[in-house]
Amino acid sequence: MKLFRHGPAGAEKPGLIDASGTLRDLSGVVADIHPATLGRDSMARLAALDPTGLPAVPPGTRFGPCVGGVGNVIGIGLNYADHAAEAGLKPPGQPIVFNKHNGAICGPFDDVWLPPGSQKLDWEVELGIVIGRTAWHVSEDQAMDFVAGFCLLNEVSERAYQMEYEGQWAKGKSYPTHCPIGPWLVTPDELGDPQDVDLWLDVNGQRRQTGNTRTMIFGVKTIVSYLSRFMKLQPGDVIPTGTPPGVGMGHKPPLYLKPGDVMTLGARGLGEQRQTVVASPGA
Repeated sequence: MKLFRHGPAGAEKPGLIDASGTLRDLSGVVADIHPATLGRDSMARLAALDPTGLPAVPPGTRFGPCVGGVGNVIGIGLNYADHAAEAGLKPPGQPIVFNKHNGAICGPFDDVWLPPGSQKLDWEVELGIVIGRTAWHVSEDQAMDFVAGFCLLNEVSERAYQMEYEGQWAKGKSYPTHCPIGPWLVTPDELGDPQDVDLWLDVNGQRRQTGNTRTMIFGVKTIVSYLSRFMKLQPGDVIPTGTPPGVGMGHKPPLYLKPGDVMTLGARGLGEQRQTVVASPGA
């Protein structure tokens, strides 16, 4: 099953993609694709629907973030050995965990804002995990029972804020529009093996990232289980799982984003995104 959200920012409605690829509106069935919808029983009811009777979403309607009401965005850093190598860092022995403010979330085709004075804005295509029910001290064998689905995610990062300012990575990860998610929330049965997902990202039509989740240092089950040792993961929490090599910081010399640059990215089974970099309206 593929779920999505559509409409103006802040007023998105729920939707479902039927077997023919038609976008269907779910407003008459559920209020939103949000934490209350992501539980096992709610998702089973949606999966059992006959979508042919649901109204079609008008062509050209904006895709919003594929999940609403996200409480936490919990990132995993340096989770591909070849990405750690390009950053000049030793692969971690345990998952590197950081927070990304939920105010960074935006739609998959929304503009990405360049912060005032930013010189080191970078791209990161990632597989995102969406939690479906509270997970606390769960084993790796249990972990997938707590996953509502997966999404494509661009984990946009301002590297100077992240690496050169004292303190935590969150400063470089949390600017508004720096977490496009979607276009779809894809259920585990629809996606198949999350450790065999091809990922790619282009900047201005030139391929910058190519990878596969099979080369993750810590897989999906490990990540969910590990995080649940330290926090109660909540329905709607989004977990970016790390990025393959090819980020701007890893190039010699480094390549960073500027106004007018266009990022396109995609992943097997998770759809595609497209964002244009623009100066922040707060500049």
